[in-house]
Amino acid sequence: MRLLGILWCPGRDSNSYTLRRQNLNLVRLPISPPGQQLIAATILPPNGHLLPRYTTKMAVDHYENFPVASLLLPKPLRAPVAAIYRFARSADDIADEGTDTPEVRLAKLKAYGHALEAIEASRPVPSELAPIFEPLAYEHRRIGLPLAPCHALISAFMQDVVQDRYATYDELLDYCSRSANPVGHLMLFLFEADSPENRLESDAICTALQLTNHWQDIAIDANKGAHGRIYLPQDEIAQWGYTESDILTGNARLKDPAQWSRFMRFQTERVYALFNRGQHLPTRLGKLSWRIGQELRLTVAGGQRILAKIDAVDGDVYQHRPTLNWQDWFALLVRR
Repeated sequence: MRLLGILWCPGRDSNSYTLRRQNLNLVRLPISPPGQQLIAATILPPNGHLLPRYTTKMAVDHYENFPVASLLLPKPLRAPVAAIYRFARSADDIADEGTDTPEVRLAKLKAYGHALEAIEASRPVPSELAPIFEPLAYEHRRIGLPLAPCHALISAFMQDVVQDRYATYDELLDYCSRSANPVGHLMLFLFEADSPENRLESDAICTALQLTNHWQDIAIDANKGAHGRIYLPQDEIAQWGYTESDILTGNARLKDPAQWSRFMRFQTERVYALFNRGQHLPTRLGKLSWRIGQELRLTVAGGQRILAKIDAVDGDVYQHRPTLNWQDWFALLVRR
């Protein structure tokens, strides 16, 4: 699953060969960070003693399109954001990184689910999982941080282990509803802005960011797992006259570059529409906090810039994987 500021939605950055995660929100947009960032968070449990240093500094050691923390993030939110990020980042890595077998990955993710249940039941978590779950448990006790979104993320991560194809767009949206949208729900809770209207717009933005990452990483995903990973809906692949092999090898573009460009434009326009459905949320949240509004504005603008770069190369993400550079960063920062 990846804001230049807060953790907003957990998208999945599928490049396992480079430093990868991106935002302050969990959603992964393809923007290279200005440098390695650290979240500094001081967390006091009920006994008044500092938790071990596993909660006070968290390095972003994956590629992030956005740093995991920025000056825009209000200081009181940094500790809960760090706790959420640490949980989601580590669970994502269990599902997507390393050489574990699917059986081992699923067992580890089930243990994460059991740890969440332990927190909900006010039971201690296993000591080996304490670095991940004690900060989360503390925020659950301190501010009532909801854990249902965390369970939804685990469900999506487990799905990543066993599923690498999506039959329809609706099936892909269902995946996004658990892999991306729950982090938006957590952030709205932290902002005290979890209204039905805000949630609908947050879901649209989170899903859009997730799909942006999928279209950005079509070529990279083709090399993941035993059979490659394809997020493009299978029915649409067939409707446009392509095969799985065409997508995995890049032959789809080579056979007819103009048709591939139209196919990818169809995909990006659908994501633009999702971004547009959430277009009022940055302004609405900005009335509560200028910093939060700017965080989300930059995140949305980054995703839209990636889509524009995909369109600019006629959908050829095989030869031209879009990323955001310093010029893009500057343009995003000054744009109003």
